[in-house]
Amino acid sequence: MNNRIRLIAIAAAFVVGAATPTQAQNPATLLNVSYDIARELYVEINAAFIKSYKAKTGQDVTINQSHNGSTRQARSILEGLEADVVTFNQVPDVQVLHDRGKLIPKDWAKRLPNNSSPYYSLPAFLVRAGNPKKIKDWDDLVRADVKVIFPNPKTSGNAKYTYLAAYAYAKAKWGEGAKTDDFIKQLFNNVPVFDTGGRAATTTFVERQTGDVLITFEAETNAIRDLVGKDKVEVVVPSVSVLAEFPVAVIDKFADKHGTRALATAYLEYLYTEEGQTILAKAYNRVNNEKIAAQFKDKFPVVKLVKIEEEFGGWDKVNKDHLNPDAKLDQLFGAR
Repeated sequence: MNNRIRLIAIAAAFVVGAATPTQAQNPATLLNVSYDIARELYVEINAAFIKSYKAKTGQDVTINQSHNGSTRQARSILEGLEADVVTFNQVPDVQVLHDRGKLIPKDWAKRLPNNSSPYYSLPAFLVRAGNPKKIKDWDDLVRADVKVIFPNPKTSGNAKYTYLAAYAYAKAKWGEGAKTDDFIKQLFNNVPVFDTGGRAATTTFVERQTGDVLITFEAETNAIRDLVGKDKVEVVVPSVSVLAEFPVAVIDKFADKHGTRALATAYLEYLYTEEGQTILAKAYNRVNNEKIAAQFKDKFPVVKLVKIEEEFGGWDKVNKDHLNPDAKLDQLFGAR
């Protein structure tokens, strides 16, 4: 089976499409609404959780999945998609479910450890085998001879992290001002197509052979390399990146409606168990469990990780200064 067919087969096998509000009505069935590139990860997690839960309770359960760009998924829930749980890739896409929908409590992030983020990652680069363009750091992405692939930061949490990591890198060199703004504008100019989500961007880079470098989460870069082969692509971790949290939450309004709160809570708590953390780390996600992190430390290069709270003043300030309509991202992204 060639790589193109393999990627298409994986995508087809793991997508749960336009999930309806009635999909998760059974108390033994959960709907996990998740980000675009987490399909394969949660297929593996779900199988392990179902086995573990059966052993503990004797109950058979079903976990349905829905995947798309994280921001689009949040919008779908606000429009009526009855998720029992969300497993997203950025805090604002969970927070908006409280702020605009009152579907979860204000203190949702305090209900599980590490701000309800069982694992984390960072934007990294995937380049063609042999790295013909000699791409090593963010500076290389604004060269005239380099074409960059990442999704639309207006629809993808993945791409918002890319924008923030690039901005933090430029800001460290030049401070806030015209030089940093020009750096980001040139980065956007070097992107030939903006897909709506991370998996579509991966398809553009791998299957359509478009671009010299793909920017996506470190976990995805490694998974793609393992899938298509080291003779096709290789991973480059930049000197500086931004710490990307992957927050999870029970959606109280819908879980209570479906009678799934206990099951939904157990499902998310499983992500923090040693078994769950091991599955996450094997899939190249960085974890906070010190024992599991130590076992997999050789998988993860040392990188300076910028934290949203320290570099940008927290997500509320990021939204105000960068991500809200007419803020910095809109100004630099333009009418694309």
